[in-house]
Amino acid sequence: MNGPDEVKYPVPRLVESVYPTMKNSARLLLAYLLVFTSAAFAAKERGQPSPAMAPIEDQAGLPRALLIGDSISIGYTLPARELLKGKANLHRIPANGGPTSRGLASIDKWLGDGKWDVIHFNFGIHDLKIMPTGKRQVEPVDYEKNLRSLVVKLKATGAKLIWATTTPIPDGDLTSDRHFGKVAEYNDIAKNVMTENGIAIDDLNAAITPHIAEVQNPKDVHYKPEGYDILAKQVAASIEAALPAKK
Repeated sequence: MNGPDEVKYPVPRLVESVYPTMKNSARLLLAYLLVFTSAAFAAKERGQPSPAMAPIEDQAGLPRALLIGDSISIGYTLPARELLKGKANLHRIPANGGPTSRGLASIDKWLGDGKWDVIHFNFGIHDLKIMPTGKRQVEPVDYEKNLRSLVVKLKATGAKLIWATTTPIPDGDLTSDRHFGKVAEYNDIAKNVMTENGIAIDDLNAAITPHIAEVQNPKDVHYKPEGYDILAKQVAASIEAALPAKK
């Protein structure tokens, strides 16, 4: 019987011609990634939602986890879902979570009426965005207040909660012409709130910082695919550790 790498799959000719020595299974994975990336880029150009926003169907018998966050979380949704395949049904909110003010306005709708076993959440980058007034979109005192209100809502679900720290923002001018306050200040506020409430902390900031020069887009808060892979591994591991024990 042929092994998995000897099976003749319909691999796209482009991948086969560029990588003639690559095994078929690896070519298939690369082809899938190329198709997905192209589709995601095309959707973005057309103003359509990212494929990460599409609802998923639960696999029976698996726990349910929910991702709440902004565009950084959108970037690591699909690779994290792939890593948790067969272990958990990983959903995400069908939107950019934005600042905590949007979170408070939307949290009931995002949570729905289903049961969640784990909720992995973050708010921060949009909160510390500096507005034309010179103030941050959500000032520190309101950021803390909003987080405390969100924690009350999330705790009421009975899910295991995981807070993700906000990832780094480059110093200086960004290509998006946006300006931000200090990430560390808002992460410290959030860490205090989460620690007081006994909520686990997934330190995405610490996980990505050693690689930031290689994996973050220049003058941007977003990441190259390699960066989202690093974040996805961290997120998937933290969710897996919080899943209920198998019976």
